[in-house]
This record gives sequence, C-alpha cells and structure tokens, in this order.
Amino acid sequence: MKRKEYAGKDITVTFDMKRCIHARNCFLKLPQVFDPAQRPWVQPDNAPAEEIAAMVRTCPSGALAFRKENAAEMVPPINRITVLENGPLAIAGDITVEDGESETRVTLCRCGLSKNKPFCDYSHVEGGFEATGEPKAKSPPMSDERGNAVRAFRIPDGPLKVEGNVELTTGTGLKIGTHEKAFLCRCGASKNKPYCDGSHKDAAFSDPA
Repeated sequence: MKRKEYAGKDITVTFDMKRCIHARNCFLKLPQVFDPAQRPWVQPDNAPAEEIAAMVRTCPSGALAFRKENAAEMVPPINRITVLENGPLAIAGDITVEDGESETRVTLCRCGLSKNKPFCDYSHVEGGFEATGEPKAKSPPMSDERGNAVRAFRIPDGPLKVEGNVELTTGTGLKIGTHEKAFLCRCGASKNKPYCDGSHKDAAFSDPA
C-alpha cells in the first residue's frame, strides 16, 4: 500500500493507515498538526519541522514517517523488542521485516488476528486479546551481543523468527532476555509468551505467509 503524503514547507509527513496501532502519540503531543477531526488530518506547517520530526520518531509502529533535508532518522544503537500489554511486539532498531526495506520502528502481531500479518493492525482490540506486557517467560539462551541488523520473518503457520542481536523487554523496560535468535509467538496461544512453545499446532493456527 502506498503511503499517503502530507507535504509542508519544510517537512513531508507520510502515513500508512494499515500499520497504525492508535498509540495516539501524534495527537497527544502535537494536536495542532495531527488531528483526526480536521481535514487534512496532518497539517505539517502548523509546527516547526524539528518538533514534527521528533514526534514522528515516537510513533512505535512506523505508520508515520517523514522526509526532511539533513534530518535522517538515526538507528538506535540497541535493537529492542518491547512486549506491549494486550498488544503487539514493538521493535525499534535496524530491522528488516521479511523482504521489506530496513526500518527503525515496526509493530508486529502476536495475537494471530491481524489482517496485515506480520504487522499489527489493531485487531487485538476487536478480538479481545489479553496477554501481559510483564511476562516472566522462560527464555532461550541469551547473548551479550548488541547492535547490527535484525531480520524478522514468519515461519508458515508458526512463530515469528527473529535473527540478529536484540534485547527483549517488558512494557515497562525490564529485560526479559538478549538473543541472537528467537522464536516469538504470533498465534496468541503460547503459554510461554512472548516465546513460541508450539501451541500454534494445537490451535491449528493458519498463516501460510
């Protein structure tokens, strides 16, 4: 899906509705620029370009992005996967999802209900998905390595496989584990969330990827 573009004098904001998880950072921080009640809902000349760029960087899903001369988004030094309460996996870092381009912010489905897999599309709310953001999961072997590129891709009808150095944290930032490779639940049925425990087989989870 092509991103919708909102061009201003000093910055262009782009938006992918299918990636939005309604975190509402944009409206709560810069309502004069991002207001769903106005048309167009993004008005990039209503605030300094640097303020808009700073806000866009807080969009966890990457639904919002920007283009601005001499203001490229910096890649975080530590790749981090955050387990959101009753919601998706929020990844920040040098991340490539399947065959896509390298990104710095994505949210990936862990409830099994998204219509835009592997990305979250907010279906966890409609589906009533419940899973703690403070899991005490039994983790696979850990690594002390940090940084460098990470790739995430779907195992057909199975978990999300993450390859590369990542730090997995709870919603409040407590470390769950650091890994070079991890298999994370995306069917919503694992009893060891956020890790896969094979429950997708009993649940007959179907997503051929």
